[in-house]
Amino acid sequence: MAERVEQEEIFSQVLRAGRRTYFFDVRATKADDYYLTVTESKKFTHDDGTFHYQKHKIYLYKEDFADFHEMLQKATDYIVTEKGDEVISERHQKDFKKEESTEEIAPTQNFTDLSFDDI
Repeated sequence: MAERVEQEEIFSQVLRAGRRTYFFDVRATKADDYYLTVTESKKFTHDDGTFHYQKHKIYLYKEDFADFHEMLQKATDYIVTEKGDEVISERHQKDFKKEESTEEIAPTQNFTDLSFDDI
């Protein structure tokens, strides 16, 4: 089985987004034409402090650029139209923290007020 050898990067952009990093790399084919690789790299930390990265990659060739761009635009427009541009998970975290801080804690029994008769 032949191993895919990555071509040298011609142009590269990096988008850091929390635990995820996106790499947009322009590479050259053997025929010296260009194509795009988009890589999502996500960091996972283990309980012992060690970590690993999980990567997902797509290859996008020039003949697909127009259709890909159109579909991406339609999909992102749909999401913003339906749900707005606020990130719901961030809003959820804020709401959760607000609930957590306003939640009343039931008083616990003071153990110094116990008598041996209670045991």
